[in-house]
Amino acid sequence: MSETELDITTLENWLWEAACKIRGDIDAPKYKDYILPLIFLKRLSDVFEDEALKLSGDYGGRDVAEELLREDHTLVRFYIPEGARWEKVARQTTSIGDHLTDAVRTISRENPKLQGVVDIVDFNATTAGQRVISEDKLKILIDVLGRYRLGLKDVEPDILGRAYEYLLRKFAEGSGQSAGEFYTPREVAVLMSYTLDPEPNQEIYDPCCGSGGLLIKSYLRFREKYDEDPSIAPLRFYGQEILPGTFAMAKMNAFIHDMETKIKLGDAMMRPAFLNPDGSLRKFDIVTANPMWNQKSFAQSTYENDPYNRFNSGYPPSSSADWGWIQHMFSSLRDNGKMAVVLDTGSVSRGSGNVGKNRERDIRKDFVEKDIVEAVILLPENLFYNTTAPGIILVTNKDKRRKNEILLINASKLFGKGRPKNYLTDEAIKQISKVYLNWKEEESISKIITRDEAARNDYNLSPSRYVTQDGEDDTLPLEDALVLLKEAEEEREEADSRLKGVLQEMGIEI
Repeated sequence: MSETELDITTLENWLWEAACKIRGDIDAPKYKDYILPLIFLKRLSDVFEDEALKLSGDYGGRDVAEELLREDHTLVRFYIPEGARWEKVARQTTSIGDHLTDAVRTISRENPKLQGVVDIVDFNATTAGQRVISEDKLKILIDVLGRYRLGLKDVEPDILGRAYEYLLRKFAEGSGQSAGEFYTPREVAVLMSYTLDPEPNQEIYDPCCGSGGLLIKSYLRFREKYDEDPSIAPLRFYGQEILPGTFAMAKMNAFIHDMETKIKLGDAMMRPAFLNPDGSLRKFDIVTANPMWNQKSFAQSTYENDPYNRFNSGYPPSSSADWGWIQHMFSSLRDNGKMAVVLDTGSVSRGSGNVGKNRERDIRKDFVEKDIVEAVILLPENLFYNTTAPGIILVTNKDKRRKNEILLINASKLFGKGRPKNYLTDEAIKQISKVYLNWKEEESISKIITRDEAARNDYNLSPSRYVTQDGEDDTLPLEDALVLLKEAEEEREEADSRLKGVLQEMGIEI
């Protein structure tokens, strides 16, 4: 047992050492699925032990406390049955995979909140007749994780939460394209939390929450501002995630940070989970998200037959759902609500300058004309783990401070060089936040434009168009070019179909 609280460096090094014990057995994107539930199980078990010891003192003995706990699980945060506690797990020398799998499933049965969270992994799973993780590696992993306690007096939720997120970042480094499904770089999430600047009693929603990082950073920003003042009304958090494994990570992440959240499993675009009694979309004060960029999986019928009346500004092309997500999130805002969303840079510029109609440009025009676009922040390149593209943060606000104005921030050069990825420095986050919160122009960093100026530029809101920096390359990125090509092909097909219909009505065979 540790005599003092674990510091962040010790905790990070220890947990990464544990993760490395199974790296050889399992592909990088998958080994997080084994280590994260075990860390969570260790925390649950150690916290339960702390609470049970306190009850033993209050009620005159451990036997009495155990009997009370069996009858009333609400006396502790989570009830851990005796056979599933870490001390039992650590003593197991045979059938370790079976025992672990039984343990987490037993915990989930006793704690409905943990169903689909702690019990998502079969530690005895096989592939092509071979164990995914061997008994020997499991035993080594358990021994390493048993080195320190993770109880209430051993580590603060903030410290454990930071270590957990450190692991998520390390896993993202080895996960390639799949990293974007669960991880937004920490500093991007911090910048968004400063931009959104949550206030007491607000409700915050992320419709594609991944491992929960954006919600957690908003929570930590709020804590930073109000220092857990008990007289301050707390925030309330809501999230939805389509992938079961990532959903489980989000729930674990929130529990480890000691946050109360409502996170639901499902596809927020097709089946939003948070609805009012009349079936309409529930509204929130703040929306924060990093959806998949240029998502191509939604058919036009998704927009045309939408039962929630979300896509009033127009239907996005099948080649990119960026403005579909924006409209879903905007429809989820209260009348004075505000949102920040991370997207591909092309979402704020594609289609501008085209002759004739362009779906994304026309939706963007509607948002500008309704005066709900507040700011666009261009990020540096090579921040994200699943792409080298820079990305932007789009901020919309139903209660803008400065009417008829849009603040454009070019932060493309404000980064530190890292391996394997670049990162926003703490100084850069403070500088960008200060420019946004103080609504000011700064040489080579920011520019305030009017709606008329946006219109003259055909609703191109790319900060690099208005705030130039040395050495910038304005070549159209390949991904944006492909999206535009796909959209042009769709428009041609629609025109061909209309022409065919007209000719058939005229009796002309084609």
